[in-house]
Amino acid sequence: MAAASPSDFNSGKAESNEASSKWLDAHYDPLANIHTFSACLALADLHGDGEYKLVVGDLGPGGQQPRLKVLKGPRVLTESPLSELPAAAATFLKDQHEPRTPALALASGPCVYVYKNLRPYFKFSLPQLPANPLEEDLWNQAKEDRIDPLTLKEMLEGIREKAEVPLSVQSLRFLQLELSEMEAFVNQHKSKAIKRQTVITTMTTLKKNLADEDAVSCLVLGTENKELLVLDPEAFTILATMNLPSVPVFLEVSGQFDVEFRLAAACRNGNIYILRRDSKCPKYCIELSAQPVGLVRVHKVLVVGSNQDSLHGFTHKGKRLWTVQMPAAILTMNLLEQHSRGLQAVMAGLANGEVRIYHDKTLLNVIRTPDAVTSLCFGRFGREDNTLIMTTRGGGLIIKILKRTAVFVEGGGELGPPPAQATKLSVPRKTRLYVDQTLREREAGTDRPLPAAPPGARAYVQALESSLSPVSATAREPLKLHAVVQGLGPTFKLTLHLQNTSTARPILGLLICFLYNEALYALPRAFFKVPLLVPGLSYPLETFVGSLSDKGISDIIKVLVLREGQSAPLLSAHINMPVSEGLAAA
Repeated sequence: MAAASPSDFNSGKAESNEASSKWLDAHYDPLANIHTFSACLALADLHGDGEYKLVVGDLGPGGQQPRLKVLKGPRVLTESPLSELPAAAATFLKDQHEPRTPALALASGPCVYVYKNLRPYFKFSLPQLPANPLEEDLWNQAKEDRIDPLTLKEMLEGIREKAEVPLSVQSLRFLQLELSEMEAFVNQHKSKAIKRQTVITTMTTLKKNLADEDAVSCLVLGTENKELLVLDPEAFTILATMNLPSVPVFLEVSGQFDVEFRLAAACRNGNIYILRRDSKCPKYCIELSAQPVGLVRVHKVLVVGSNQDSLHGFTHKGKRLWTVQMPAAILTMNLLEQHSRGLQAVMAGLANGEVRIYHDKTLLNVIRTPDAVTSLCFGRFGREDNTLIMTTRGGGLIIKILKRTAVFVEGGGELGPPPAQATKLSVPRKTRLYVDQTLREREAGTDRPLPAAPPGARAYVQALESSLSPVSATAREPLKLHAVVQGLGPTFKLTLHLQNTSTARPILGLLICFLYNEALYALPRAFFKVPLLVPGLSYPLETFVGSLSDKGISDIIKVLVLREGQSAPLLSAHINMPVSEGLAAA
């Protein structure tokens, strides 16, 4: 990639030393006339020659027509007009045929335009929605000249306010017209059938059956009709349809469609919904306190940017992990993935002209730009692996290359201590009453009565004194006991693991006794001796318990460890026996 002349970098003198030590300035053109956002940027080897191009869905501001642009380096290679505003751009492999060149998908209006080798290949249109029957009846009356245009407008406005089914585009355009234009519009469109068509709001890709980087992928579409559609990569038929409570605006997916996948959709109602394979409705919901402005998945964490100038980290089950406050409003977000070092981080473009890079809530780097950045894209561009592409609010194009020796370290974005450390705490002054009370407690502290022990502490001490615990409290007999019950019934296998926890002294002369309800259980031996216990070893002592009841009830069996010649047990354990499934089945 050819570097720009020195005059291209006059506006970049304000960049921080920290940013310039990690990034090389490859190109800056403030008059590139590229107006887009992050969802409409994509990098791919479109011709299979190893040269990665930049695909841009240009919005065409100021009355200009939207265009699809392909950049090779800083130069526009091709551009073609679009009929409607682009919503998203993505590259994907649609089959296993050689050569393995990816296809380009561009979502615009109700259609997805698929290009292969930068030539039109396929056009997928969203299925039409059923029209409002009242609306159809009104246009039929207008076709037969039974109602005038003014009456038609009044009745369509009433339907728009109350009906659950939205009006068609034809009716919405009619309602925007002046009174003098209505009659000509009705005469022109009254013979046409009413069609209601939704549009695409967001798009991403999902691996079909393999997790490899060059595996076949499906397209996932979010529509204005509150639906998610998964398209087959070869036939472009709808493989799955999922419903959402609101219109999706950002999508993040992981997994494979044929195996297992998880899909996160940030919607206009301020919530993020999590869907899994074979689920028609959301499985989890993350409620945000503000509208989302970006959604990026970093490993297993969903990073959400909100219009309250903050980044939030969530798990896929909706648990909030962290929150970071930004110094300005977030305009755009995207993922930075450095494959050579295994790093994944979040890039956030702010309204103050900064691009901040975060790993979880740790700030790694700050890049300062001459204008506010509205779109971000990181990846292989040309023949450079780690290239950062940014477009600005004024239509400028900035290209930076990450140095091969650059290492992101925690706290690398800001020098010195954090600003919160310099904030003085408003500690109240010590009053005379506080000083007198401190002196009184220091002088008469030993004469004060001790507070009463809480009930839990008393119960714990009582349990230790009466040996009602599986761990011995005496230093002379350091023992530990735990029991395992195996089987479904009516015969259970009971294994006691008894351990001498002393460092050097063996223990001899111990007995084990079982206390149980003889109407419910039967044991072959309810009392037996324990062999010599060597320090540090766990001895398994096995016996069998037979269940005598056929009513599906269970009880507790008490295990006591005794010393010969002593009445008090050294330790004890209560075993909650399971219900005998064998007798219940019989």
